Amino acid sequence: MIPSQRQMKHQFERLLCFCFLALAQATHARESDFERDVAPLLVLRCLECHNAVDPSGGLDLSSHTSMVRGGESGSPIAVELESSLLLQRVMHAEMPPEKNGKSQSLSNEEQSILREWIKAGAKWPNGRELDPYERTTTKRAGRDWWAWQPVTPPNAMGATTSDKIDSIIRQSLEAHNLSPAPPADRRTLLRRLSFDLIGLPPTAEDIAAFEQDAAPNAYEKIVDQLLASKHFGERWARHWLDLARFAETNGYERDEVKPYAWRYRDWVIEAMNADMPYDQFVTEQLAGDEIPSRSQSSVIATGFLRLGTWDDEPNDPGEYQYDRLEDMVHTTTTAFLAMTVKCARCHDHKFDAIPQTDYYRIASSFWGGPVAQRNREWNGGPSKEELGFDVLGWTDLTNTPPELRLLAKGDIHRPLQVVAPGALTGSPELARTFDAPPTDSKTSTRRLQLARWIVDKRNPLTARVVANRLWQHHFGEGLVRTPDNFGFLGSPPTHPELLDLLASELMAGEWRLKRIHKMIVMSKTYCQSSIHPSAKSYSELDAANRYWWRAERRRLDAEQLRDSLLMCSGRLDRSMGGPSFKAPISDEALEGLSRKGDAYKASPADESRRRGVYMFSKRSLAVPMMAVFDSCDTTAPTGRRDVSTVAPQALTLLNNEWVHGESLAMATRVLESSSDREKRVSAAWRMVLSREPTDRERLASVDFVSRLQTDENAGGRTDLRAFAALCHTIVNTNEFIYLD
Repeated sequence: MIPSQRQMKHQFERLLCFCFLALAQATHARESDFERDVAPLLVLRCLECHNAVDPSGGLDLSSHTSMVRGGESGSPIAVELESSLLLQRVMHAEMPPEKNGKSQSLSNEEQSILREWIKAGAKWPNGRELDPYERTTTKRAGRDWWAWQPVTPPNAMGATTSDKIDSIIRQSLEAHNLSPAPPADRRTLLRRLSFDLIGLPPTAEDIAAFEQDAAPNAYEKIVDQLLASKHFGERWARHWLDLARFAETNGYERDEVKPYAWRYRDWVIEAMNADMPYDQFVTEQLAGDEIPSRSQSSVIATGFLRLGTWDDEPNDPGEYQYDRLEDMVHTTTTAFLAMTVKCARCHDHKFDAIPQTDYYRIASSFWGGPVAQRNREWNGGPSKEELGFDVLGWTDLTNTPPELRLLAKGDIHRPLQVVAPGALTGSPELARTFDAPPTDSKTSTRRLQLARWIVDKRNPLTARVVANRLWQHHFGEGLVRTPDNFGFLGSPPTHPELLDLLASELMAGEWRLKRIHKMIVMSKTYCQSSIHPSAKSYSELDAANRYWWRAERRRLDAEQLRDSLLMCSGRLDRSMGGPSFKAPISDEALEGLSRKGDAYKASPADESRRRGVYMFSKRSLAVPMMAVFDSCDTTAPTGRRDVSTVAPQALTLLNNEWVHGESLAMATRVLESSSDREKRVSAAWRMVLSREPTDRERLASVDFVSRLQTDENAGGRTDLRAFAALCHTIVNTNEFIYLD
């Protein structure tokens, strides 16, 4: 049957439509090839050097216009394929250049992608500009990195947030055929809770009362009591002081004292005890002098900016300005954002979405204050007359600070373009430059604007970072096990949904941290035992305990260990605040000081028994006992201390003169408790470990004391010396040093 003219016309129209559709799809495919193949190749392999900021050889490959314009050698793209400079350099392995003696040449597949693209005319989608950090690759993070994504509360099951924590953990365990450890016994749990919240052990009487309390809310009552304790602030301030690189001297050769640095420490303790909202806590430390409600307390908080090292005779004063600037950028971005922004001082970040301009955007917030006023420094700050308060505070000296220029390779002799103060650009929707200050402002208000950007609830980093820090200090490890690095070289979260649950609850609860503490410690996950019946097989599946199938056994840190010894001896001075005490240091440890006589003088013994958080911190002289138990480095922000197990720790507890002195004080208390030897033995165990000895331990202890008193070779020992040896032995047990 011959088709009619109308049918033929209809078929032709259909064929025409099909052709147009095929053409559109082909065009789309070519653009998709650019996005799928070419763009990632250029971003990953070329833009590190050939970007818009400081393009190597003048060649910027971030846009079609700049690519066609070319660089010092001309345009990299030519009509004739073999004339393409870009292809020539790649084919001859000249680009990318060697790095650390290793070839960075493109693979055959990458060369083929580039060749076919250039052969097809090097087509580039209209208006498309490449960003070196636009996507995550196998070698670095992009702006789509998990840490930059919005905080999303999970749909976890549970009546309370503590229940939701357990629900998320339980689902993860079940998915890996694991089950949680049984609940810890009450003594173990109270000891863990007490050390975590106030940094001190519970007494035997505290444990007995808790074990006998049959009320359903017995544990919650203890939690509330410890959170309300004035010693809570002392414990949690210590964690923050590590991040603030707190010390009371400048470092370097003379290591002069920073006047009133202890006031900042007291401010942190008071803020923790008062449960200051975390957004206020951040803001006052960065801009306490710029807030509308400025007070002496808020200016003291800005001591955070001055706590770094200070060289009063730098070899190159100009260079040193930028070193100080780096300290403030590094401390701020590490403590609050867990991002390694300092890596971008000299070049774009190699692994994270932090271009070099971002470093200088943040640095501009601190430029123009005392950091750039070398002639008006007061041990790293303005004089007391200039400041108005006798504190180690910060106040800008002008509301129109000088411009800060990006430095090529970080070289102060190679300034490039002016960089306006602003926020990080990792989250494009949050990136912004800062406004000029009001005409009547006495400061630039840049630090205030930076603080407000940091605590903006749309900023996905801040709440996640501090929530992770709380989890870490309660569990021994964070959900992100690199608490100071949420970037590409850090560890991803073990439970992203749990991290977002805590972060969202923190922001919803007006940034109150004690609320999150309670949610965590009330969970069954926190309350489980460190001993698991299937530990052997589970350790083969999850040796790092990433799924939280048991509690982590932890060694007491330096301050906890010292404070516990003082508490056991009955000599712990619990007075709070004020100037720090200087701990006794042996003459041998002082030998290395250039000015032994006046460089360090210990406080009287009765003033040296306060908690470790009040110990004077001298950068050039660490207290040996504290150092051997991994006290914090004071030159850089530290979110996680090193935890070592080394022979000098055992030798210190065995031989240290101060430890022997505390053991002798414990023995004095033991002798005062009873005249009966067995009862005295029991008292010693209760005093040190907050429990009665087992029958075997009691018999061994009685025998130990008896032998010491009758040992003819040793000339016999008095009751005091014999029981001091027993107490000294008990404090050397793992049970005293470690927390289950």
